[in-house]
Amino acid sequence: MRRTLHHFHAAVFALAVCCLTYTPATAKQSRRPVLTDRLTAFFKQQLQKQEEAISHGRAAFINYAWDYDAMPMDRPLRTKDIDNVSKTVWKAWCMANTQISQPGTTGLPTLHPLAEAAPADWALPQTLEPNATMSYYWGKKGGQGDSLHTPLPLFLYLHGSGPRDSEWAVGKRLSERFDDAPSLYFIPRIPNEGEYYRWWQVSKQYAWERLLRLALCYPQTDANRIYVFGISEGGYGSQRLASFYADYWAAAGPMAGGEPLRNAPPENCANIGFSLLTGERDRGFYRNLLTERAKEAFDSLQITVNARLATDSLFTHRIALQKGMGHGINYSLDTPWLKTFRRNPWPKHVMWEDYAMDGRHRRAFYNISVEKRPAADDDARTAYSMDIAGDTIFMSICNVNYTVVERDPTWGIELKTTKQYHQASGGRIKLFLNRHLADLNRPIVLVINGKVRYEGKPNISTANLVESCLLWYDPYRLFPAAVTVDY
Repeated sequence: MRRTLHHFHAAVFALAVCCLTYTPATAKQSRRPVLTDRLTAFFKQQLQKQEEAISHGRAAFINYAWDYDAMPMDRPLRTKDIDNVSKTVWKAWCMANTQISQPGTTGLPTLHPLAEAAPADWALPQTLEPNATMSYYWGKKGGQGDSLHTPLPLFLYLHGSGPRDSEWAVGKRLSERFDDAPSLYFIPRIPNEGEYYRWWQVSKQYAWERLLRLALCYPQTDANRIYVFGISEGGYGSQRLASFYADYWAAAGPMAGGEPLRNAPPENCANIGFSLLTGERDRGFYRNLLTERAKEAFDSLQITVNARLATDSLFTHRIALQKGMGHGINYSLDTPWLKTFRRNPWPKHVMWEDYAMDGRHRRAFYNISVEKRPAADDDARTAYSMDIAGDTIFMSICNVNYTVVERDPTWGIELKTTKQYHQASGGRIKLFLNRHLADLNRPIVLVINGKVRYEGKPNISTANLVESCLLWYDPYRLFPAAVTVDY
């Protein structure tokens, strides 16, 4: 069981006091290498423990919690030291990932031009999916004279549901031709085939999180230019992943798809570019109709939310039916639009519908970590809304209930739904902050559902940097400050 936050900080503070018994000059020279080595060992241990836990069952992956109490040391953190200590934490994290990742097996292989890239394989955990190997291409397009450390956009392409080898081969050829160079590409082959076998299921979630974890440590990945897109079944998959992992993408571009909106809540895409292109005559599984419903939802959110916040920057989207086209459309229009977007990793306006995808919830989104969900039911949904105005953070936290208004009589596909929101209670969140979100030297006020839940200066510590690294493994989301509140 996880100890209380009070015990955790008491323990790491005691260790910090011991470390400060050195003379100031000696401590300044020696503390950072010691911290790097100890954190590297800690991160490595945590990653290995996670893999060991997953080997015992699917529930371990769904419910896994990092052991923050095992963190080896902490120290008082001044605001002027945040940048340097953040670099130390990130260096240790990437070193740990390098030490446990075997290139071509659990790690990423050597980068080659995409046209020359050889297939590599990841074996997925047996407990998540028996006998599942995700083969993939990892390659680079253009920019041959660039330094190995020149950051490039990364595209994750998902193929359709035909025979997987031919779909994978077509996807590679298309990806080589798309107008987005210089760029990096990860092109997976779906591990297995079957009647109801999808890109968003839990074994594939494991693969996407491994990809993000490794790619964000990769020196040539631009962490704020990562994109997901795909065609047909890859369109369905990328629409779901767009919503579930929206805080990692700069933009998403499903094509020839069209998910019921319960499966991919558009609210989560408030801060990314979202493109959905489908053929006007693509009536299979109501793809054209569901694409229109997605446009209606995004249009409505763009108008109402932007008006409420007096901005025009949220819910940027391009959702259209291509005239005269069926299931096959003009795929070349996608990546030129996607590549114009850069992620904002610290938005001051966040909307998040926390929902289970194949039985699994995200534990954190942008800078919001869920310490305790307000509803015990795993299928229950919670809507979080955060708006930061100066030193005040306004949050709305509601339970979400869906009502089906229109359903397809043949397959039972939800064609139209409405939502009802009711104020939630009984939960706990941890809100992470940095200087882009708040002045860490000033008191903040946190208002949840109209009530002041916190007022004061947020706690600043190395522990917060480490915890946020484990939550998001993102160099732009190492948060030095945090506030934990019940509501």
